[in-house]
Amino acid sequence: MGQVKLAIALIIVIALALLGFGLSPAEGISTIVSGAFGGEVGWGRTLVNMAPLLLTGLGITVAWKAGMYNIGGEGQYITGGLLGAAIARTQFGGPWAILLATAIGGALCGALAGWLQVKRGVHVAISTILLNFIALQALAWAVTGPLQAPGTTASQTEELAPPQMLTRFSSRTDLHMGVLLAVVAAIMIWGYLNFTRPGFQLRLTGENPRAARAARLNADRIRLQAMALSGALCGLAGGVQFAGVSGVIDTGFNQQWGFLGIPVALLGGLNALGVIVSSFLFGGLMAGTQTLSRTAPGGDLLIFVVQGAAVLAFLFFQPKREPTHA
Repeated sequence: MGQVKLAIALIIVIALALLGFGLSPAEGISTIVSGAFGGEVGWGRTLVNMAPLLLTGLGITVAWKAGMYNIGGEGQYITGGLLGAAIARTQFGGPWAILLATAIGGALCGALAGWLQVKRGVHVAISTILLNFIALQALAWAVTGPLQAPGTTASQTEELAPPQMLTRFSSRTDLHMGVLLAVVAAIMIWGYLNFTRPGFQLRLTGENPRAARAARLNADRIRLQAMALSGALCGLAGGVQFAGVSGVIDTGFNQQWGFLGIPVALLGGLNALGVIVSSFLFGGLMAGTQTLSRTAPGGDLLIFVVQGAAVLAFLFFQPKREPTHA
């Protein structure tokens, strides 16, 4: 029943947003649905959007489950992408080596924020926000410096060769193997958090620190590991976009995927399987509003208004959760 209320609330809020732009709600919603699920191209666009949202949403979920409020998914996404671009220029730069490098880059960035909290007392929310800015500056420096494509003045890395790109399922869409990888990662994270001893210890540390201390768990080590895993997932999202879609990294590589992972994780109830659903719905919403913006007044602004309104509708009508006590 709660999901029905959420769906009704979502439709109403989107309709009101469309009315604000002087559009017919019926026609606007029809265009959004068609753009998201209309044929091979629509489905492909939705699933391609879903992949980075799912991975960053999983990263946020893991960290927040451990009581580490990671706001740095964007920085970890960028850091991972940059390390992947560096590996791509070597003789080992195949697609899976690139993805591994991006996960390592994100993990190092996440672990740094975790270390700053457990060893130096710097709250992880603050450090991850600041690391986002550092990553943005590193991106601008790298694509105009050591990683810039040779023989060009463009602020971008060298374009990946076809063998370095992830396999695509169709020549008509951008749908690639990274989408399947993201879903597999979600299932593995779900299993890890719910059916393994380390996963239980991670959740216990986040939900009830007193019980964790009573059980003599090393909470600092668990939190640090959670931040490393969180960063690895966000970094992998950068690799999926790099080796699956763009083929290059430029100053526009940061497309807010890391920030969008936060509402995706919340809409999924901080549950890995729920994040699959929320990332799929949000990916469809992004694909549909992109289609709508091509013919509607307001253009790109309409995309963010409708997406933001949808997130607010979901959060407003989510069932109330009982707070946990430290």
